Amino acid sequence: MPFVLRDDSGAIVTVSQLPTEGYEAVASDDPDLHVFLATAGGDALQISATDQDFVRVLEDVVELLVAKGVILFTDLPQSAQDKMLHRQRLRSHMTGKLDLIGDD
Repeated sequence: MPFVLRDDSGAIVTVSQLPTEGYEAVASDDPDLHVFLATAGGDALQISATDQDFVRVLEDVVELLVAKGVILFTDLPQSAQDKMLHRQRLRSHMTGKLDLIGDD
């Protein structure tokens, strides 16, 4: 349960995971807490929101480099190979399930 410190207007100015004198306990779904976290972590949230897209770009770049013979797939560390193969398997399973256009 998070603990918060509010300013004179009632807005949250500090959040703690530990009970501290002067702080009040709030529910993790408290709307004021979400406002505080969204504004306090604005840049971090924006970066995090682009991570999935960026991973896909990097994946495409690696596949392109392998296809062009610039690098060998086996040149990648084993952990990277495992992750790429896992993502490829997941995507291949999804391909048949995502019928966004349909057969009209």
